[in-house]
Amino acid sequence: MRNAALTLGLIGGVLAMIVGFFGYGYTEFIAKNGAIGDFGQQVDHPAMIKFASFLAPILAIAGAAMARSQNIPAGILMLAAAVGIFVAFGFGVFTMFPIAMCGLGGVLALAARQPDTH
Repeated sequence: MRNAALTLGLIGGVLAMIVGFFGYGYTEFIAKNGAIGDFGQQVDHPAMIKFASFLAPILAIAGAAMARSQNIPAGILMLAAAVGIFVAFGFGVFTMFPIAMCGLGGVLALAARQPDTH
């Protein structure tokens, strides 16, 4: 289970990083250039989007890296990443897989009782 948590956390973290790049870039673009009619409006809380864009992928990847040796903190970090993505970006077509993979990786890490056998 720890290996599955590691894999899911890494994939979820990389996908969260891609979502984060676009979220951060969008808020910066609108802040620098202003709203583009009805096409592009600034989000309600751009600082939260920027913070989650930076922090959620780091939490997911750090949790995945710890999954084999320290399963409880790893699970908490991956679940925190899933919650951060959900709170900042909501549940949509581009966020459903990072949320699901980080969440499932966190649950598997927390459920792992003993190290995986080789």
